[in-house]
Amino acid sequence: MYTARIVVLIIALGAGGVAAYLVSGSDNKPAPAEPVAQLPTAEVLVAKSDIALGQTVRPEDLQWQTWPAATASSSFIRRSDRPNAVTQVAGSIARAPFITGEPIREQKLVKADGSGFMAAILPTGMRAVSTEIAPETGAGGFILPNDRVDVILTRHVKNPERPSLPDVVVSEIVLSNIRVLAIDQAPKEKDGQNAVLGKTVTLELKPDQTIALAARARPARYRWHCAASPTPTRSRPPRTSRRDAA
Repeated sequence: MYTARIVVLIIALGAGGVAAYLVSGSDNKPAPAEPVAQLPTAEVLVAKSDIALGQTVRPEDLQWQTWPAATASSSFIRRSDRPNAVTQVAGSIARAPFITGEPIREQKLVKADGSGFMAAILPTGMRAVSTEIAPETGAGGFILPNDRVDVILTRHVKNPERPSLPDVVVSEIVLSNIRVLAIDQAPKEKDGQNAVLGKTVTLELKPDQTIALAARARPARYRWHCAASPTPTRSRPPRTSRRDAA
């Protein structure tokens, strides 16, 4: 009788140990992974390396990159729409710089078609006009290509009523918010420099603005000021200020 009780106790203890082991083993099992929703993607043409303003785009400058379809703009070039886009875009000139990984947009490119760089980057109907500058009239060299400037005309005027007095200095804004195309023959800054000293500046002008600049070219003296905003604004009427010359 005593022996039977001991056997039953041993069997009970063994069963309890097995049950405890099984329970502890089930707790250590990793929870099943939740299914991850697969977002739809599209292959978009991007810049494989930096592309500078005025640079001719080569096939090796481009690559296809997977992009979330929901965030891919309609202006992006998709492989599903244009599988031969790399060869189609190659040979174009960059009207604005691209950074590595930036999607290629044709609004920032222009087909040269054998024309020169300046003719290629000029928007339709615009003109490239050059005029003289100096460090003291060109913001000390801190105006760079692709900046926007105001052109201020400063001239000395005789006082007809009191000719014995010194000349009066008259200043007026001739052109406002004008894009700088180049300083001398440099259409872009080099090696990250933040100042370019030159003797001429090339501006992007409309035909009527070209006439306004040429009409006041000599013997007047121009001063250049960076525009407050890099985006185009409405043209402002000329403002005139006068002060007595020393």
